[in-house]
Amino acid sequence: MKKVLLCLFVVLLTATCKKTDNGNEDQGNLPDAELKSKVIVSGLNLPWEMVYGPDNFIWFTEKAGKISRLNPVTGQVTALLTITEVRTNGEGGLLGMTLHPDFANNPFVYVIYGYGSTYSAKVVRYTYAGGNLTSPQVLLDRIPAASIHNGSRLLISGGKLYISTGDAADTNLPQNINSLAGKILRINLDGSIPADNPYPNNPVWSLGHRNPQGLTQVGNKIFSSEHGPDSDDEINVIEKGRNYGWPNIKGFCNESGEQSFCSSNNVTEPLINWTPTIAPSGLTYYNNNYIPQFKNSLLLAVLKGTKLIQLKLDDAQAKIIETKDFYVNTYGRVRAVCQSPEGKLYICTSNGSDDKIVEIAK
Repeated sequence: MKKVLLCLFVVLLTATCKKTDNGNEDQGNLPDAELKSKVIVSGLNLPWEMVYGPDNFIWFTEKAGKISRLNPVTGQVTALLTITEVRTNGEGGLLGMTLHPDFANNPFVYVIYGYGSTYSAKVVRYTYAGGNLTSPQVLLDRIPAASIHNGSRLLISGGKLYISTGDAADTNLPQNINSLAGKILRINLDGSIPADNPYPNNPVWSLGHRNPQGLTQVGNKIFSSEHGPDSDDEINVIEKGRNYGWPNIKGFCNESGEQSFCSSNNVTEPLINWTPTIAPSGLTYYNNNYIPQFKNSLLLAVLKGTKLIQLKLDDAQAKIIETKDFYVNTYGRVRAVCQSPEGKLYICTSNGSDDKIVEIAK
């Protein structure tokens, strides 16, 4: 009788408390949360990146060169630094940012921005102390830049810094492994080149990109969102040494002549594409019980399409099985999305005047 009761207890415990990949307790099919959105700060000037910091503040950039911290509870914004070297040029300026994952012991802030009369971009690391960003260290310089197609999303994964770059309005560059444009780059956190990169002494990790503006990690995979030309915006899984086709391939390898290039150049096809285009930008992976209906989904900030898109993944996180739109035409162009440890979401707009950071909670 004791054995029967023990077995029954184990079965019930297993059914009601299963751990998920990110440590959240999976309580079965939880009901959908009723989402509520509110503006927590307005009057911003083209915010480009947001990072939810370990201090429970939202760190964000604005394209003209400003880095700030936002208290999401009070809405108070504290300016940290204006990088005077930044030169705004069309889509270019101060763009991507990320924080060191062990920020308490390594208080480093990584940014990428365009500068100079001969326009180019650089990746710079700052040190945060006492409310200030100081001691800039250039990690990577002379990245081709232009008034369009600068990429510039940053992601730290596995102790390496990944940098997305666009073709900088020159379609000759993405297929050239000696150019930093039209690539996903990978460097060590001190700026050196990892020994296991696909090309010796070269920061190139993947090539053939047009304008990738979103990077996020899902398990051991890195996902990217990418702008197409007049068709074929994409979501890709970024793999070492792979070619993503641009400018020879748009979207899938399904047009006349594309199959030959794809087979001879190790081309990876996207998980999904959009025609007409939507202009996809920032990307994050959501796997929190706080908003149960978003679990195991990519969340995509969309500019031209003026919305947030949920991209539901399959259990293997290898396919997109469903898409759903949120906040269509509510806040205008959406540039970036981030989340708190609790599971609240934050989006920022990119409308060019009175831009906002919006909280999505329940």
